[in-house]
Amino acid sequence: MTKEEFTENYANALDAIIAAMAEEQEIDPDKFYSMICVLENLRFFSPVLYAAIRSKKK
Repeated sequence: MTKEEFTENYANALDAIIAAMAEEQEIDPDKFYSMICVLENLRFFSPVLYAAIRSKKK
C-alpha cells in the first residue's frame, strides 16, 4: 500500500466514524463537536502513522 492509498483509506475511515457518530441520537452535541475536532486533527498524523506501520513491517 502506498502512502497516498493509506492516507485516502485513513481519511475514509475517519469520515465513516464521523458519519456514524452523527447518526447516533444519544450523543451530546457539545461532546460530538469536540470529538469531531479531535478526529479531524488526526488526519494530519496520517504520514506519521504510515511511517510507523512501514517501519514495523521491516
